[in-house]
Amino acid sequence: MGVYSVDKLITEARKLASDYRRATGKPLAGVSAEIAEYDAARLLDLELVKPGAAVGGYDAIGHGSREGKRVQIKGRTIIDEAKRGQRIGQLKVDQEWDSVVLVLLDEEHEPYEIYEAERQGVLSHMENTNISKRSKRGAMSVAKFKNISRLVWTRDDGLVTDEIVDNQASY
Repeated sequence: MGVYSVDKLITEARKLASDYRRATGKPLAGVSAEIAEYDAARLLDLELVKPGAAVGGYDAIGHGSREGKRVQIKGRTIIDEAKRGQRIGQLKVDQEWDSVVLVLLDEEHEPYEIYEAERQGVLSHMENTNISKRSKRGAMSVAKFKNISRLVWTRDDGLVTDEIVDNQASY
């Protein structure tokens, strides 16, 4: 390993990507994806597969509650929540994986929400909707992904459990 730890390098990548976007108005290509993979692994107890070892369509293997699960990781930096049509990277629908996580990053490239969709849910959505050729190739909007997935982590609450929350409780 080099002089710097991965944690330190990711911290610097966050700063650089944020500064670059502010200076140019454009994203620094590829950085959000790397940061998203790092954050998903750290926050969801995943082990990233070695570069070039991802012979399937997955980026990580799960531990704990996701033990053995093959996980595809996508990331998207959201600067303006009101902006419509934001898309996630193309899903590898023709390869082997068990779930997809989408890491949403803020303007400072810090994670604020992570969503997870199971393979069957993603494939069913693509089969059962009137979709374009783009969607059939695995492209999907952030909004659509959020609709077919479940929220599994937030910046404010950490890991989200599957417990039913009673919003109607009296005080």
